[in-house]
Amino acid sequence: MDVGEYPMATIASFHWSSVNCNSEATFRMKRNHFSAVNNAVQSSPVVKQPRRGLRLSLPHAHVLPVLPDWGTLPQHVILHIFRYLPLIDRVRASSVCRSWNEVFHVPDLWKKFEFELNRSATSYFKSTHPDLIQQIIRKHAVHLQYVSLKVDSSIESAEAACEILSQLVNCSIQTLGLISTAKSRFMNVPKSHFVSALTVVFVNSKSSSSVKIGDAPVDHPSLKILVANSGDTLRLLKMSSCPHVSSDGILCVADHYQGLRELALNYYILSDELLLALSSETHVNLEHLRIDVVSENPGQIRFHSIKKHSWDALMKHSPGVSVVMYFFLYEEELETFFQEETPVTHVYFGRSVSRAILGRIGVHCPRLVELVVCANGLQPLDSELIGIAEHCQNLTALGLSECEVNCSAFIEFVRLCGRRLTQLSIMEEVLVPDDNYTPDEVHTEVSKHLGRVWFPDVMPLW
Repeated sequence: MDVGEYPMATIASFHWSSVNCNSEATFRMKRNHFSAVNNAVQSSPVVKQPRRGLRLSLPHAHVLPVLPDWGTLPQHVILHIFRYLPLIDRVRASSVCRSWNEVFHVPDLWKKFEFELNRSATSYFKSTHPDLIQQIIRKHAVHLQYVSLKVDSSIESAEAACEILSQLVNCSIQTLGLISTAKSRFMNVPKSHFVSALTVVFVNSKSSSSVKIGDAPVDHPSLKILVANSGDTLRLLKMSSCPHVSSDGILCVADHYQGLRELALNYYILSDELLLALSSETHVNLEHLRIDVVSENPGQIRFHSIKKHSWDALMKHSPGVSVVMYFFLYEEELETFFQEETPVTHVYFGRSVSRAILGRIGVHCPRLVELVVCANGLQPLDSELIGIAEHCQNLTALGLSECEVNCSAFIEFVRLCGRRLTQLSIMEEVLVPDDNYTPDEVHTEVSKHLGRVWFPDVMPLW
């Protein structure tokens, strides 16, 4: 029985404040005995509900407002609601009524889907049920356009992801992402199996515009296979933690995908040769270059340096490119970087960074737009921040977490940046009182220089 087929009825109660007992009324009551009984029965909330929209004219009647019938909502409204629901809630909602179930299978609802694959006993998120996965592949593979596979650290999840990829033969995926919530096990899957499964997607999806692969056994020969079996529509390629990928493999991709505009890769792939080659390709015009600088074995990896003339060649070829660098290193591993001018625009430090490195950024990063510092030692960053404000004329965003800055120096930094500083996220604990200002007084001065009301961020208590 479909719940939605029965409208939600209103309940009307009636209270007579007075009864006319004259003979004429008595005669009328007797004469219309059956009709009066019939009306009473129809008005009874126990026996039968009034139809929706019926206006009762009985004297002194109290009529409650008519509630909507959820089963008659317009399809586009239900579709909009379903887009916000997690898959499990969407499945449950589809069983409410026939119209909701029809919306559940609307193609637009299946353009974007995330397969969650994990061992339920060891993972914090719920896995997509295998039966549901097969139903999606059978009924909605042709509609899938934005697909991500989220896996945990188990080999079973990695193998399940490969199995799903190998079945997407009737799809036309535009965006594909392999996401790891922990240390991925794609590296433990046989390379031939992984590449074969990925090739199925490339062969059948001639309009792919974005591919994000992490911790995978892809290498130069396998990239050639993938490139040879795809169209020329790729604009974004992200290869994170793919140790077998070389600069030659990236160049192979750049040669084939003439519309490539965004490239994300690990720092160990980046080289002077790669930058010079990307700068010599007339059809390559990068708009966004993301570089992840990650160390898995602290103290055991010596990071190479990129020469200034290589960066200059890239900037001459692609002057508007955004160069984004994410650092997950320990302080002693950062010594290689920012020794000379670097055209970086966005810098994120996920671990503690020394004052010396921040001082170099102020000198050697004139294109800097955004800076985020997760942590620093116990020495205030006064002169470093002021130097950044003076030399980085494009800086519009700053974030500081576990750092220290004297209030006067922070106000001077904001004054130098002025209203171009559109994003300013500073933890309240960062500000150190001095002879001129207390943390409570800082917001007034900062707000004046920014031209808007500003307060430092407060650490939530829970």
